[in-house]
Amino acid sequence: MESKKNDKIDYKSINKLVILSKRTLKIVYYIMILLLFVLITEILNKWKIFPIIFDIFKVVLPLFIGFIIAWLLNPLIKTISKKKIPRVLAVLLVYLVILGVIGGILAIIIPNLATEIKDLVTQIPSSIKDIETFITHAGNKLSAIGINGEDTKREIFSGLASLGTSISNNLATYILNTGKGIISVFGIIGLSIIVAIYLSFDFDKLRVTIKKLLPKKWQKNYMDLTERLDNTLRRYVSGVLLIMFLVFITQSIGFAIAGLPAPLIFALFCAITDVIPYFGPYIGGIPAVIVGFTISPTVGILTLIAIIVVQNLENHFYQPLIMGHAMELHPVIIIVGLLIFGHYLGLAGMIFATPILACIKILIEFIKEKGTIKEIIEEQKIVNKDLKI
Repeated sequence: MESKKNDKIDYKSINKLVILSKRTLKIVYYIMILLLFVLITEILNKWKIFPIIFDIFKVVLPLFIGFIIAWLLNPLIKTISKKKIPRVLAVLLVYLVILGVIGGILAIIIPNLATEIKDLVTQIPSSIKDIETFITHAGNKLSAIGINGEDTKREIFSGLASLGTSISNNLATYILNTGKGIISVFGIIGLSIIVAIYLSFDFDKLRVTIKKLLPKKWQKNYMDLTERLDNTLRRYVSGVLLIMFLVFITQSIGFAIAGLPAPLIFALFCAITDVIPYFGPYIGGIPAVIVGFTISPTVGILTLIAIIVVQNLENHFYQPLIMGHAMELHPVIIIVGLLIFGHYLGLAGMIFATPILACIKILIEFIKEKGTIKEIIEEQKIVNKDLKI
């Protein structure tokens, strides 16, 4: 009887071992994908492919932005078109309304931004003096307890003096370059909108046109794959844009209450950097906190509290409500991807890292679901044969 009990299979332990093995294999699988990606990016970097890609991207940037705008607005245009309104009229109506709303918002915000930039520039000399006073007090306190920080203090003062001189001497150049940059940005945006309008007239035909250019054996899988990519990326992009807007509004209010000068500028920077997962909020918040502490410890602490409050709102309210699990990527994968993309492509790489990783994940899952590429081709041959294509 005792031997029978010993011979009994411990299914619970086996299940735990199987689950642990699956998880380990999954981790190894993701690590292998990341290593492969690092290898490919390193090869491209050695071959100096990235500068070529950047140059091409700069040229086609209006086309890319125009495509993104048309892609985002296409569902709305389709909905209006279904109400027996001609597609051309629906496109013009949507773009006129959106441009009108954006124009109204800019008409309100731009004068305030201009005033805030002017105030911020005039406040730089006094802010530098406040930093020097703070460092002097800190140096005196360190000297009182026997720590010599004179060399460090002199280096900081020298750097601040150089910064102040550079700003004073090159202020006109900075303003001129900023003006050129703004004009260039508006030019790209204007051209992108024109491209977007033209693309929107026949956007639904674009996918069908590309499908016709492919071999018939790939057409079914092409439509399935592009549908998955479209749904995932649309949820991500629309979610990110809405979260950026909410972060800008709430952060502006928080900075204004904290007494931070130019709250709209710092809030806009926080909203833009918020596109970068995990690291973005810290990148965007650092300048605001530094400027806050140069004014007074109270403003600095209140600015820090405002950033923490908005980030908690985003993490516990905005992200779960708007994004949900749009990307369905493990946080470790996102962080490693951000580090890799950031290393090779800088800030732009960090911004595009998450959607690119999501697309790679969808492609891998699609191939795993359909089998190997050879099996996909064989499946399509059978389908085409049955359909007598």
